[in-house]
Amino acid sequence: MSDSSEQQARRFSLSSFDMDELMNKIREIDVDEEAEKLPEVTIDGIHGQANAFMHLAHPVRLALNGALGDYAFAFNELTDVQMTGNVGHGVGEGMKSGAVRIRGNAGEGAGCSMTGGTLAIYGSAGDRCGAAMRGGGIFVRGDVGKETGIGALGGTIVIGGDAGKNLGDAASNVTIFIRGQAESLASGVTEAPLRQREQVRLGLLLINASIRGDAKDFRRIVPRAMLEAETAKPGELNPNWR
Repeated sequence: MSDSSEQQARRFSLSSFDMDELMNKIREIDVDEEAEKLPEVTIDGIHGQANAFMHLAHPVRLALNGALGDYAFAFNELTDVQMTGNVGHGVGEGMKSGAVRIRGNAGEGAGCSMTGGTLAIYGSAGDRCGAAMRGGGIFVRGDVGKETGIGALGGTIVIGGDAGKNLGDAASNVTIFIRGQAESLASGVTEAPLRQREQVRLGLLLINASIRGDAKDFRRIVPRAMLEAETAKPGELNPNWR
């Protein structure tokens, strides 16, 4: 298209299209890989739809206002989502890349089984946030529920508030940072202070997620075996903790 402004800004409504039609409209948008900005798409007519924008794999910037139901943006890939409103259970489940930023609260299982990308929740999240995740980063500005990070094998979870019962997983290789308090830790995990290099890393992660905070105020939640391996004295047997 010759009109560059039309290329950069589109507006659709779920009052005019069903979800499948709207997803096809988004996927039809031409993307200039050399452009500095992604094409911008605004979605109207948001009122609690479930299974919204699942498997959306197109490099656009999506802006939404309103609430969505369960499994919003599940398996997201490439898309940069900016949403104002609450979401239900399973937001960003299985996401592979891209970014989903929710300026609201999320239900249970946020980021479950995700393998890449960034999921940022600027409110609070429910139980089992980051369960079984394999990669990527989850950032929650507020509180999270119980069993956060259970079964997770990789990635990063940052919690700005408090956590419920059984935070972490003794067999996990996920990195969990928390600023508040956990109601209880899972068996076999412990709190550990942030080392200098981790403060630097966490600071960069917070900037990437557009979350204000001082990295030094956070602590790590790690398996006890991992901490013991990190703190072993020179010359001691120090096998891979896993």
